[in-house]
Amino acid sequence: MRTIDLRGATLTRAELLEVMPRAEMGTFEATDLVRPILDDVKERGAAALRDYGEKFDGVRPHYLRVPKEELERSLEQLDPKVRAAIEESVRRSRAVAATQVPKPFYTDLADGARVSERWIPVERVGLYVPGGKAVYPSSVIMNAVPAQAAGVESLAIATPPSKSNNDGLPDRTILATCAILGVDEVYAVGGAQAVAMFAYGARGSEPQDGEILCEPVDKITGPGNIFVATAKSLVSGIVGIDAVAGPTEIGIIADSTANPGWLAADLIGQAEHDELAGSVLITDDTDLAQQVLDELAVRVPRTKHADRVTTSLSGKQSAIIITDDLQQSIAVANAYAAEHLEIQTEDPDAVIPQIRNAGAIFRGGYSPVPLGDYMSGSNHVLPTGGTARFAAALGVHTFMKPVEVIEYDATGLGAIADRINNFAVSEDLPAHGESVLTRFVDDPYDKDTLDEQIAKAGLV
Repeated sequence: MRTIDLRGATLTRAELLEVMPRAEMGTFEATDLVRPILDDVKERGAAALRDYGEKFDGVRPHYLRVPKEELERSLEQLDPKVRAAIEESVRRSRAVAATQVPKPFYTDLADGARVSERWIPVERVGLYVPGGKAVYPSSVIMNAVPAQAAGVESLAIATPPSKSNNDGLPDRTILATCAILGVDEVYAVGGAQAVAMFAYGARGSEPQDGEILCEPVDKITGPGNIFVATAKSLVSGIVGIDAVAGPTEIGIIADSTANPGWLAADLIGQAEHDELAGSVLITDDTDLAQQVLDELAVRVPRTKHADRVTTSLSGKQSAIIITDDLQQSIAVANAYAAEHLEIQTEDPDAVIPQIRNAGAIFRGGYSPVPLGDYMSGSNHVLPTGGTARFAAALGVHTFMKPVEVIEYDATGLGAIADRINNFAVSEDLPAHGESVLTRFVDDPYDKDTLDEQIAKAGLV
């Protein structure tokens, strides 16, 4: 891993943001490849989906929509130990999600003047679960549980077909997880083509598809590769999306009290995801930094995906950042705005209130990132690439819309009718004022007598 030494440096905010290690997103370059896929699926529906499954996943699915009996069969065949782990993850996630459901409220501003707010679930949601280098039943849980807690009526899941399954069905563990969650609309469709299917819907092309394979959704959530991220970006004007996710990342603030072996293991664990994954250690202790490098030298060759980890840790998106002191470490962490931020310091409770930017914060040595990936009850779909400066983790709120309800009666409106009219006239929108005044005066369009009418109506 490279070292970025910030000791003695006085950087502007712009300069600090500039030196942060980042992976290249590359969504612009992928646009020319993705847009034709979106257009093709929109035009040809299921026929295009099968063609792309064959081209990109090496399998031509017979069933694009997974039969319900295959979901049940996958659950029956699931390793009992894995099933117990998944069910515990679901239980914890549901417990947290239940507490996240926002409550309606109202504000009374005067007699007959109330504004209330309702939270309405999105009607239909498409949840994307990636394949690629790993299998992610955890992503099924992290997307579906908060959507269900929000009250979403219609959930559809898309995940790539697997060569190892008959007829190109998705991975069996993912299908079993869908069954545990009670989601039975599951598609063997991956990549940008899955995003297109959700955004535009898809007509069937073979008898098993039916006339309509998939109805369009209102919002698409879930992580994916650069092509999925680009596709979500391109359809974001047609449907809602959670975010355009980049490569995963971890930031760790550590001081001299941290365990270098644990730090190394946590950096490796994140690097295992992808060659572009970012692993960043922020510390004011040069001895600790060297100890971590020594631990990495021993541990990386012993992990299964050593080549992938090595590529990730040696990339420009990974680094050990040396600071003057803990306060500078905190400033660096806020500039980095990590997807996952571990706090491994002597007093983490003094550090956490100073963190403004992080997708999720992991307090102390016994709260490593994999805890959040699987079973902490928190959500692991988090903002990446520094977007934690303005974005938040996926949660129940992702699947709900706040809608204000305005409730004024004659008393409430009459008390401010003249002021509304004055405001409207000042913006050269007199019809706005006339709309209000017509409820109280005979002729709001007669400007010569309007002041008299307003006074007679008792509006002043």
